[in-house]
Amino acid sequence: MNKAYFLFSLSILLILSSCNNSIKKEKIIIFHAGSLSVPFKQMAHEFEKKYPNTKVILESAGSRACARKITDLNKPCDIIASADYKVIDNLLIPEYAHWNLPFATNEMTIGYQEKSERQDEITASNCMDILLDPKVNYGRSDPDSDPCGYRAVLVSKLAEKYYHRPGLADSLLTKDREHIRPKEVDLLALLETQVIDYIFIYRSVAEQHGLNYIILPDSISLKSPALNEFYQTVSVQVSGKKPGEYISHKGSSMVYGLTQLTNAPNPELAQKFLEFFFVDSVGIKIMEKNGQPSVISSKTEAFEKVPEYLKGFGRQ
Repeated sequence: MNKAYFLFSLSILLILSSCNNSIKKEKIIIFHAGSLSVPFKQMAHEFEKKYPNTKVILESAGSRACARKITDLNKPCDIIASADYKVIDNLLIPEYAHWNLPFATNEMTIGYQEKSERQDEITASNCMDILLDPKVNYGRSDPDSDPCGYRAVLVSKLAEKYYHRPGLADSLLTKDREHIRPKEVDLLALLETQVIDYIFIYRSVAEQHGLNYIILPDSISLKSPALNEFYQTVSVQVSGKKPGEYISHKGSSMVYGLTQLTNAPNPELAQKFLEFFFVDSVGIKIMEKNGQPSVISSKTEAFEKVPEYLKGFGRQ
């Protein structure tokens, strides 16, 4: 009798398990900057807890590479979160998205680990000289793929001005070009295996991965909106919407941006995620917990196109 009851119970459990597995979960696809990998993984976990019948599919790449997946490869995407809100303005609006909400900030640092060459003597005042040391190898990301890449170029040019050292930027940017990678988090493995000693990296990523890092002067780090006038004295050329076209990026304080694509495969679920992120403040709190302060209610172009339920999180 007990054996029969056990077999019957087991059969019921198997049937229920099979039914649960057969339930098709709703999917939402989010492309995001490499520097958002840690916080967005946490958000996905919390979102799926709140909405058990959903699956958040995250795709990480350099922000410009994320945009190119949409414009050049026609890959399906519901939401894109960029390390530079200008990527959305320049590459996606108005053909692929109508609006853009700034949501977080960051700052540039120089990251390293305990076995990095000359790590025991590097400071904010001598870090550029140490990067130029022939015995030292450093890495940065590709400016055409990743905002961290063109921000490394801007930092080098700002350092030249700030330290009154003509030629510094050119010396830095022509050195160690073999260590350029598509996005800044790709450099972490090179650092860990001691192929390189230092990387230009966002402070939040350095903290999330337990790196040592040099805090740069505000005039160099692209941290402070109050210094935008100085930041704008330097610029970098990156690829435009079409082959052979180029966009000139002037220096500016760092602002991340987020939008929903106009042809989102699951617009209803995308709205739920955006409400979860902004209205419920879950995403905002996770960003701040991971070292990226909020810039909610910042000025945004095309404010009139922002959905009504999100208008309180931006301004004209």
